[in-house]
Amino acid sequence: MEGYDHPLPTRRQMLRALMVLPTTLALPAYAGLLGREWTPEVLAQTPGLPPTPVCTDAEDATPRQTEGPYYKQNSPQRTSLVEPGLTGTPLHLTGYVLSRRCQPLARVLLDFWQADARGQYDNLGYRCRGHQFTDDAGRYHLETVVPGLYPGRTRHIHVTVQAPDRPPLTTQLYFPGEPRNGRDGIFNPALVMALQDTTDGKAARFNFVLDIS
Repeated sequence: MEGYDHPLPTRRQMLRALMVLPTTLALPAYAGLLGREWTPEVLAQTPGLPPTPVCTDAEDATPRQTEGPYYKQNSPQRTSLVEPGLTGTPLHLTGYVLSRRCQPLARVLLDFWQADARGQYDNLGYRCRGHQFTDDAGRYHLETVVPGLYPGRTRHIHVTVQAPDRPPLTTQLYFPGEPRNGRDGIFNPALVMALQDTTDGKAARFNFVLDIS
């Protein structure tokens, strides 16, 4: 697309980079973004975050993964899971939801749930749980904390992504360079987020691709 000097990598390009660089990937454009009021206007004006993603070929659909035992219906609608008493390293996750032809998809439901920094899921309430919808440009953003570890799994975030009148995609997102990645039988390198340390915590990026032409 015209006007973009630094196009975002495609999913295939990102996966190749992850295989070569298993440690934290550099995303300097997102340093210092934590703690901002994350409105669509701010997203559109942020350097390194174009109003629409740049793609050069048809993308692979995001792989499905198990829902796991801790999903709960009726999570609150919110873009921030941070609330009083929640401790841990701040994490700000951004990205797009796209079709396989790289078209941004508006009004897509994203329902996130995860363990807290101690590795515990809230099964009584809705701590570290929430849903949101992509904006007109297909963008989403989530403020949360880095999830802790619990026995048998590497660090991860659960999410269900559902376009209007389409079946849901349930999957998980992973962190690069985690020692347990190679020992987790569910781990998939295609679901690793791009991650950058910032002065306030960590900034992550992931584009979901739905099986929609």
